[in-house]
Amino acid sequence: MTIRPRRSLLYMPGSNPRALDKARSLPADGLILDLEDAVAPDAKGLAREQIVAALAEGGYGHRELLVRINALSTEWGAEDVRAIAAAGTPPDGVLIPKVSTAEDVKEAISAFESAGCPASVDFWIMIETPLCILNIAEVTAAHPRLKGVVMGTSDLSKDTRVRHTPDRLGFITALNLSVYAARAHGLEVIDGVHLNLDDDAGLEAACRQGRELGFDGKSLIHPKQIAAANAAFAPDEAELDQARAIIDCWQQAQAEGKGVVVLNGRLVENLHVEEAQRLLELGDAIASIS
Repeated sequence: MTIRPRRSLLYMPGSNPRALDKARSLPADGLILDLEDAVAPDAKGLAREQIVAALAEGGYGHRELLVRINALSTEWGAEDVRAIAAAGTPPDGVLIPKVSTAEDVKEAISAFESAGCPASVDFWIMIETPLCILNIAEVTAAHPRLKGVVMGTSDLSKDTRVRHTPDRLGFITALNLSVYAARAHGLEVIDGVHLNLDDDAGLEAACRQGRELGFDGKSLIHPKQIAAANAAFAPDEAELDQARAIIDCWQQAQAEGKGVVVLNGRLVENLHVEEAQRLLELGDAIASIS
């Protein structure tokens, strides 16, 4: 098992060179260099050039770099594909927006492969249309190069008229289905953004809820949100201590030939040991980049 922390994925507009530079020093686990929603139509070409240049310059350290392109159905999509596929220094992954069917995913990845995109580049998709939610099992199984999904709750809200509420009740079905589908197909799954930059308590609550729902991390729209996401999606010391205790008692029981293990009144099975091992590896991975 090899774990890469993805507690915080921060959107950075490709049209803003200061933001692309500042991102090199931010404590986010990953960056989404954006060509789509964060970029005005008349700045698309400039954003494309600046992202390719930023990738070539490097200096982003451990941060995972995803480039979100414009949908292939737009006037900018094809050029985004050509530019990113041919970048001398490719990103870690490409984030494809506005997919609704498995065919949408296959078409986009095929376009990159036809343009000579290196095999080292992973593909991610936005989950942001009602039809995508209805097709979620097929969409998440669409291609072997698919690595993860990012929830696009803002677009889902627009298309479904579901309102952003503190408990996110209207999104729960979509969030649950996306997590289950991602896990069924071995994909990473990142929660949607929290739009209110002045609502620290609400952000922290949304991050806690996201982890409880099974997400690996949260997508963010401002650097001030990074700390809350990093804290919420990392195991704390109590969790790590519990994980070590589970592994220790399991190993002791195995050595003694016992088939049943009880720790603090709770039954411990192999599935609990696997989760404990995952938490410890995640904790080590986070410590290595902190």
